[in-house]
Amino acid sequence: MKKFKKMLVLVLALVMAVSIVGCTQKAEEPAEAPAETEAASSEPDAPAELTGTVTISGSTSVEKVGVALAEEFMALNSGVEVTYQGIGSSGGVKNAKDGTTIIGTASRNLKTEEKEWGLTEIELAYDGIAVIAHPDNGVEGLTMDQVKAIYIGEITNWSQVGGADAEIVVVSREDGSGTRGAFEEIVDFEDALKEGALIAEGNGNVQTTVAGNPLAIGYVSFTYINETVKPLLVDGVAPTVENVVSKEYGVSRPFMMVWMEENMTEASQAFVDFAMSPEGQDIVEEKGAIKAK
Repeated sequence: MKKFKKMLVLVLALVMAVSIVGCTQKAEEPAEAPAETEAASSEPDAPAELTGTVTISGSTSVEKVGVALAEEFMALNSGVEVTYQGIGSSGGVKNAKDGTTIIGTASRNLKTEEKEWGLTEIELAYDGIAVIAHPDNGVEGLTMDQVKAIYIGEITNWSQVGGADAEIVVVSREDGSGTRGAFEEIVDFEDALKEGALIAEGNGNVQTTVAGNPLAIGYVSFTYINETVKPLLVDGVAPTVENVVSKEYGVSRPFMMVWMEENMTEASQAFVDFAMSPEGQDIVEEKGAIKAK
């Protein structure tokens, strides 16, 4: 009987021990659930899709670069529309100041008056300005002094610079053009353009005018050099990207983007950030301009 009681006590003790362990395990099992909740809550929210319109106006020299950047940016951000209007540097800078467009572009440094408007400015790229002639013209290069003399009317015949005995047809840009402003400043003949010079609006019109006249001389952004015109050496240096970077070629200028901070939107800032990113700067280079960074 005593043995039976001892065995009964042992059995009861064993049952109680098993029950306690089982209860403990069951009580502990729900503790794993919060881990799943924590893991789920740690997942980041998907970024909100950019939407809106980014309006840009300004330099026709910057236009090819600007449009290419806009197209790629829109491909990456389907909810954003980017427009570019080539109206000249002065118009673009003024539009940015007035809020007519969010971003303005200029193919020159800002003028003293423009710097007083409170615009934020950034150098998007650099560009050279090529002096161009017709491919059939026998002249291969000019000195900077000869370029100046041609544009102010002191040299009027191609024979004076080693070419044929024929009158030089001078082609320049319209007032307000960033290319014209930069060219006149660099060559040093501001406000002294010869009377009778042909005025063409936009780099493309200068290019086609020179391409269609064997006696013409003009100047265009590097991005407009093609087989229809001949870029001339200036002071013996070819107008190439490499020579602008090395500062051997003297006729060069910056491509600027400007804006008023109060007019900037999330989409507009994202566009500027994209333009200055490695991907954006690769597009700048693909379009014939020189990377700013």
